Amino acid sequence: MTENEKEWLARRFEAHRTHLRSVAYRMLGSSIEADDAVQEAWLRLSRAETIGVENMGGWLTTVVARVCLDMLRSRNARREEPLGPHVPEPSVRPDDAATHEGQLADSVGLALLVVLETLTPAERVAFVLHDMFDLPFDEIAPIVGRSATAARQLASRARRRVQGAAKTPDADHARQRAVVDAFLAASRGGDFSALLALLDPNVVLRADAAAVQMGATAEVRGAADVAKTFAGRARFAQPALVDGAVGLVWAPGGQPRVVFGLTIEDGKILEIELLADAEHLGQRDLTLLDA
Repeated sequence: MTENEKEWLARRFEAHRTHLRSVAYRMLGSSIEADDAVQEAWLRLSRAETIGVENMGGWLTTVVARVCLDMLRSRNARREEPLGPHVPEPSVRPDDAATHEGQLADSVGLALLVVLETLTPAERVAFVLHDMFDLPFDEIAPIVGRSATAARQLASRARRRVQGAAKTPDADHARQRAVVDAFLAASRGGDFSALLALLDPNVVLRADAAAVQMGATAEVRGAADVAKTFAGRARFAQPALVDGAVGLVWAPGGQPRVVFGLTIEDGKILEIELLADAEHLGQRDLTLLDA
């Protein structure tokens, strides 16, 4: 890359810096980490072939969001150690405290940032990108590694938590658990009618490449076909929290091998994602629940 090309690229990046820092701050709740995320976006831009990118703002927003998601997951992993909880900090720096950027970031409010800290990384990213920056779910989906329907559900759960619509997270979990337990019982018992009653008419079952290698079908659509797929099966699956929502996991010896991510609304299962890829499983927040 020539010096002129580097200067041209730097000017394009600087034109989006304020927006990128606002996105990163809302996701991370830390000015220092937000700056780190923006700097990482610049490094990736400088190494990438982006001459043909028309929507540079959208491309950079996606990069920053993915960087922030990785940082949030890393932060959650570190919390397993006795380091204490992460406390959001005001977005104030000596060089920009009086600027529009500083005022905009501060308008998020520490109270909201504290609530955002209770969300899973995927919920937080989906909520921030959609509710604060109007990014459509089909663009959010690849960032969080889900379908558009699942990304919508992530943002919806986060929104209810933020707005206080649900009395407690446990209330949501209890309703989800009732559906999951009924689905598991119907599946194990081969109760086709009960499965149909739990599935949305337009339910979609998707499996990743690793699950397909284990015998799953890559995609199944419609309640009848999905019910046929599960009738008489899932005998060794058990309930689990999957990224903060109740789903299922097959974990022989306590080691997760297959995750069943369920998207549930109004007592119906809208989507089922079978994940068996080891790398993807490692990115999920999983907690086994008592049977």
